[in-house]
Amino acid sequence: MESEKLYRVKKEDLPQLEKLLSVCFAHDPLYETLIPDPEVRSRLLPELFHCDMDEFFETCEIFADSPDLNGILVVSDEAEPYNMLQFYYAELKAVLQTDSFLIKEDPSLHTFLNFLKGEDYLNSRWTGQLHQNRRLHIIYLAVNPQMQHHGIAAHLLEEAISYAQAHKLMISLETHNEKNVAFYERFGFKLYGVMKKHFSLKQYCLVREVQ
Repeated sequence: MESEKLYRVKKEDLPQLEKLLSVCFAHDPLYETLIPDPEVRSRLLPELFHCDMDEFFETCEIFADSPDLNGILVVSDEAEPYNMLQFYYAELKAVLQTDSFLIKEDPSLHTFLNFLKGEDYLNSRWTGQLHQNRRLHIIYLAVNPQMQHHGIAAHLLEEAISYAQAHKLMISLETHNEKNVAFYERFGFKLYGVMKKHFSLKQYCLVREVQ
């Protein structure tokens, strides 16, 4: 994905984005389910997002609303060619780092086992059912809570939609917060399905067809 209106995140921006994501997802249903202990969650989230940002900087596109980094958009352009070796190396590195953090912060292994059981909530495996490689997948769309209701999320999403429309790409994403479904529906997304596995947590899978 390319954009002339969004700020392309640089390597030196990643620590700030890790802090932003930790704040944005501190009370997200997914992480509250997988890491129910608030103290463990507060310690783990920065480390988990550090792993994510390292991996996604190598394998995806990361944009922000501006150099101030009030909002973040992480997308995977499934239509673009990629270096398979680099992709799997980055993915394996992130998995190993994540597992080590989970075990270090919660030696009881309760959190580690939750992540194993919750794998289907984390890996976007459901998109395989779409049988569509001409697709953008939105991994993260998040805005600093102090800057919400200023149109930042809409601005980020509209840019992704504009690029997808111009290149005739489907867009897919998932959310674990039912309140977000109506927001995405306003932008032409439709609910593809709802997943519930091992936990009471529901994952809402949405797609936006080329229009």
